[in-house]
This record gives sequence, structure tokens and C-alpha cells, in this order.
Amino acid sequence: MTNEVWWRLGCFFSILIIMMLLEWQKPARQSPVPNSARWFTNFGLIIVSSVFARLTIPIGLTAVALYNQQHGIGLFNLITIPLTGTIVLSLLLLDFIIYWQHRLFHNIPILWRLHRVHHADAHVDASTGLRFHPIEIVISILIKLIAISLLGVPAIAVLIFEITLNALALFNHANIRLPSVIEKPLRLILITQILHRIHHSQKVCETNSNYGFSVIWWDKIFGSYKNEASKPDKRLDIGLIEYPNAKQNASLWSGLTIPFREKE
Repeated sequence: MTNEVWWRLGCFFSILIIMMLLEWQKPARQSPVPNSARWFTNFGLIIVSSVFARLTIPIGLTAVALYNQQHGIGLFNLITIPLTGTIVLSLLLLDFIIYWQHRLFHNIPILWRLHRVHHADAHVDASTGLRFHPIEIVISILIKLIAISLLGVPAIAVLIFEITLNALALFNHANIRLPSVIEKPLRLILITQILHRIHHSQKVCETNSNYGFSVIWWDKIFGSYKNEASKPDKRLDIGLIEYPNAKQNASLWSGLTIPFREKE
């Protein structure tokens, strides 16, 4: 755990660079606004969010998990289960919680005001996976802190989950289209790029689907899975109807103020 930061940063930048190179080589769709503007905003938001989160919650998730282990806090620290089983159960339960967190951010109006910053992007690429309002990031961290403490999730499981969460967010937001021979079997297990672009559709019934960030299980179990959109992937309308100005939404100021503004 002493190398946690290097593991997280190394995996994050490796996946980000790979996805951006694939997007550059063979993009699935063309952005309606210059990518330079979008990237400034999306990467700017993750920087602002990281600073805001550090100032607001100065303790890390793995540090809390280690503290819980040392003091016997949480379910898995009170019962005897082999470490491998604890890790697997922890990953499943955290994945389940993040699915419902995402779904609630769509269905509770005050939370949707924050989450629509993510959906206001008129294009979807790897950088969109970083485009979240700082307040949403803090709420997400608090939810994970509570879950980790109640469950007694071991620190190694927290590290694996956080690396996987970031990696798959970059993967399924990437502006690529996998060959059909790969995409079709892969979507039987994972949320692929095409499935996640449905989630970024302007149609509300499509936006409110495919909430999972990794596996498709929860969407299928809870009835939110959508296999196809009303339009082909190449012609799917991305973004939010209530924020039609793609150029304006590509600004950092817009990304920070959308939760506090009414429809354009």
C-alpha cells in the first residue's frame, strides 16, 4: 500500500494514453466542437475536483480502510472470511453501490443538477470520463467512505476497485468502435463504448439506461439495460437538449456553473 499513489497514477495515465491514441488513430465519431476546448474543460474539471476533494476530505479511501482493519470496524472485520473471498465480495458490493449511486444521480433532481455537467458534453471520448462537477466528486467519495466503513472493505480491495473504476470509465467513454467480432461477445459481460454512448443520448429514455460502469449485470437485473438506441451509433445525438450550445458547454466556466443555471 506504500506504492498506492504510483499504482493509481501509473494505471490511470497508461489507460488514458492508450485510449487517446486509439481515438486519434480511428475515432468512432467526430466532435461537433474542437477537442482542444473540450479537453481543456474536462481535464480542468478533474484538476479542480481533485483539489476541492483534497481540501474537503483530506483523508484517502485506503487510509480509512486500513484504520477500519486496525480497529475492527465494518462487517468484514467482524466475521471470518478468507481474504480472497472478502476481496471478491467487496468488489461486487462496491460495484453494486456505484450502480445505484449513478442511478440516483439521474433520478433525484438536486443530484441530477450536478450530474448533468457530465452529460452536457456534446461529444463522448476518454476525457468525458473525467468530466464531473467537484461537488459530485465529493459526494461520491463520501458515499464510498461510508460503504467502505460499513462493510469493512480491506485496503487492497479499495485499491483494486479504484484502479478498475478509473480504467473502465476511460475505456467505455473512449471515442472508439470495437470490431463487431469483439464488441458483441464483450457486451455480454461489460458496458462497451456503444452501450455507454446510448447512456449519453439526448433521449431521456436512453439516458436513463446502462448505468453500470463495468459489468452489465446490474442493469439487466434492475431493468435499466438497453441493447440498442433509436438511432445507429454513428448518428446518435449526444448531450442534453436543454443545453444545446455545444461550444458554450465546452468551457470550464460552464462546466462549473451548470448546476446553478437553469436551462439555456
